[in-house]
Amino acid sequence: MSTKSTYSFGDIDLNTEQLAVVTSSLNGSLLLNGDAGTGKSTAGAYRLRYLVEKGVPGDSILILVPQRSLATPYFAQIQALDFPSSSMPSILTFGGLAQRMISLFWPIIARDAGFSYPAKPCRFLTLETAQYYLAKIVDPLLQQGYFESLTIDPNRLYSQVIDNLNKSAVVGFPPSEISTRLTQAWAGKPSQAIIYDQAQECALLFRDYCLKNNLLDFSLQLSVFVNTLWPSLVCKKFLQQTYRHLIYDNIEEDIPVAHDVVEEWLPKFDSALLIQDTGGGYHTFLGADPHSSQRFLNLCSNQLTFSISQVKTSELDTFESALSESLLEHKLINQYYFRDSVLPFSVQSFRFYPEVLDWVITEIQELINKKHAEPFDIAVLTPFLSDALRFSFSSRFSEAGIPYSTYRPSRSLIDEPSVQTILTLAKLANPGWGLKPTQQQVRSAFLGSIASCDLIRADLLARMLYRPSDDPAKPLKSFDNVNHEMQSRITFSIGEKFESLRIWLLENSIKNSEFFDHWISRLFGEMLSQPGFALHNDFDSANAVSRLIESYRKFRQVMQPTDGLQVLESAREYIHVLEQGILAAQSLTTWNEQSKSNAVFLSPAFSFLMTNRPVKYQFWIDIGSQGWWSRLDQPLTQPFVLNRNWPDGKIWTDFDEVYNNQLTLTRVTAGLIRRCRSHIYMCTLNYNEQGLEERGALLMAVQNILRQANLVKEATHV
Repeated sequence: MSTKSTYSFGDIDLNTEQLAVVTSSLNGSLLLNGDAGTGKSTAGAYRLRYLVEKGVPGDSILILVPQRSLATPYFAQIQALDFPSSSMPSILTFGGLAQRMISLFWPIIARDAGFSYPAKPCRFLTLETAQYYLAKIVDPLLQQGYFESLTIDPNRLYSQVIDNLNKSAVVGFPPSEISTRLTQAWAGKPSQAIIYDQAQECALLFRDYCLKNNLLDFSLQLSVFVNTLWPSLVCKKFLQQTYRHLIYDNIEEDIPVAHDVVEEWLPKFDSALLIQDTGGGYHTFLGADPHSSQRFLNLCSNQLTFSISQVKTSELDTFESALSESLLEHKLINQYYFRDSVLPFSVQSFRFYPEVLDWVITEIQELINKKHAEPFDIAVLTPFLSDALRFSFSSRFSEAGIPYSTYRPSRSLIDEPSVQTILTLAKLANPGWGLKPTQQQVRSAFLGSIASCDLIRADLLARMLYRPSDDPAKPLKSFDNVNHEMQSRITFSIGEKFESLRIWLLENSIKNSEFFDHWISRLFGEMLSQPGFALHNDFDSANAVSRLIESYRKFRQVMQPTDGLQVLESAREYIHVLEQGILAAQSLTTWNEQSKSNAVFLSPAFSFLMTNRPVKYQFWIDIGSQGWWSRLDQPLTQPFVLNRNWPDGKIWTDFDEVYNNQLTLTRVTAGLIRRCRSHIYMCTLNYNEQGLEERGALLMAVQNILRQANLVKEATHV
C-alpha cells in the first residue's frame, strides 16, 4: 500500500523516508534495506540529483549496478530535461568498471597479467566472440572423443565451459580448481569426474589462448582487475581520487569479488549509499551472492529500512506471506485472512495449452476494454518461454490487436524470423560468398520481406525465380520472365515489390570497403521498413534487426587482420557462426525499449524480475509446471557448488537440490508479488506442451492457500 507523500522533490512527491535518504549527509555511508516496491531505487535516483544540485561534480559520482538493465532509473534521471547541468556521472557494472580500468592502464599491467604481447592493444570479447574463439579450441577435441558420454548441443557445451571460467572469476578461485570443486561435490558415478576434467582442460586452453592473443573475456577481465590492477597503488589511487561519492544499487544481485573491492574502497568515499533488496538474489546461477552482500550491514555507518510497499496491496502482502510459508513448510501453519474474503489472485484450470492462450488473450482484452488498463501494466510470465509458446502468444496478440513485447535473453538471434530474412537476402546479394540458400530459406525470406505475400505466393516466387544454377552471379530472375497467367495469380502488386527488392539486391552487393552492419542498416532503411514491405511499422522485428547490427559490430571490432579475416570474410564468418546458434549478447537498447513501450510484456519470470518495474496485473502460466521449481540441467557446471558459501569437500545431495529449489521458488514468487499492484491471474493445465501431466510445487502451495481460504469463508457464514 502506498505511503502518503508529504514532501515535494523535483517533479515527483517523495515521502519522509525517501527524502531522508535523498538529503542524507554528504559525509558517511548509508545502507538502505527494503522489499522490492518500497521506493528504494527512486530514492537512489533522486539522491543522484541531490548530489549534483549541492554542487558535487557529476564525474566524481560512481553508480554501480549488477546489470545494466537495473540502471534505468539513473539513466532516466540524467536524461531528464530539468537535470542540473554538470559533468556526467559514471553508471557502470563492476565488469564495466574493470574493462574501463584495463583499457586505461593496459600498458602498465599487461606484462604482469601474463599477456604475450603487452605492447599491442587488448581486445575485449563479448559472450558471442568468446564462444567463437572457444569453438576453435573445443571442436578439434570433440573430434578426439572429448565429452563422448554426453548428449549436448555444442553451443550449450561452450556456454557451460565459459560459465565455469566466469564462476571462478566472480567467486575468486583459480580456474585450475574447477574440476576439483565439482568432483568433490559429485555424488553420482565416478565417470563424471572425467567430464569435469575435460571441461577444465577446455577452460584452461581457452585462457591460455586469450593470454597469447591479447583477448579478454569476462572472466579474464575480472581476474586481471581484481588480482593485478586493483592491488596496484596507481589504480587504487586513481579510482579513489576520481570517485568521491558512491551509489551502489541492488547489491544482493552482484558478485562476491565486487563486494570485496567495494568493502575495501568504502571508507575512502566521502558519501556512499548502498541499496539492498531483502529477499533478492534472483541471479545466483549467474554468480549473484546475497549472502556476501550481508557484510555491509556492519560496514556502513548508518542503516535505514523501507518497510511499506508503494506497489502491492495488503491482500497481496498476505498472499506473499501465505505462499512463502506454504512453499517452505508444505502446509499453512498460521491462519491468513483476506479482507472481505477477496483473494488477490485467481486460478483457472484448463485441459490443453491452446485453451490457456485463448483465455489469456480474452482476459487481457477485458482488462484493457472494461477496466481501462494500459498494456504496459500487464505482464504474462512463464517459467520458460519456448519458441513455440512465444510464437503462439505472438500470433494471438497480433490477431487481437494487442500491442506486445517479448524478451528472452537466452534466445539466439538466428531464431528471429527477421534476422533469418536478412541473412538470406545477404546471401542472395552476395553469391560470391558461396553460401547458397535453400529454396525453403528463399521462400521464407520472400514471406518475411513482402507485406502482402502469403506462403503459397512466396513458394511460387521461390520455385520459379530462384535459379542459382542458371547464372550463379544473378540467382534471382526477373518477374517479367513469369507468364501472364502466373503473374496474375501471384498479383502484380507482389511482383512489383519483388522486382524492386531484386534490383536493390543486384545493385547493392557488399563491397570490400563496406561493413556488413552498414549494409544491413541500408537494406532495412531503404527497403524492408518501407510501406509495402513486411517490416514496415513492425517494431519487434526492428528491435531484432537492431540487435543484429549491434552484434555484428561487436564481432568485427574484435576481429583483426591477425585473425586472417578481411571485411567480406568476417561477414561470411559471422553468418556461419550465427547459424550455429551462438547466443546474442544482451543489448541495453533492448531493455530500454521494453521498459518504454506501451505493450503487454511477455517473458520468463526471471527476466521480468530483472526489469525491476511493477505492473498492475500478472498472468502466471502453467503453475503446475516443474519449470517453476527445478533448475536447468547443466552437466558441466554447478552454480551452487562453484560458490563461496559451499563448504569444500561437501557432497551435493538430493536434499540440497530440493532445499535450494524451494528457496529459489520462494524468492522468485515473492519478487513477482512485490511487483504487482492489483491482481495475479494463474492457470493450471492437465497436459503441458509435451502432453504430460504435472503437479509442481507452486501448484500444491497455491492449493493449500485456496483450501484455507475456503474454510475461512465457510466459517464466517456459519
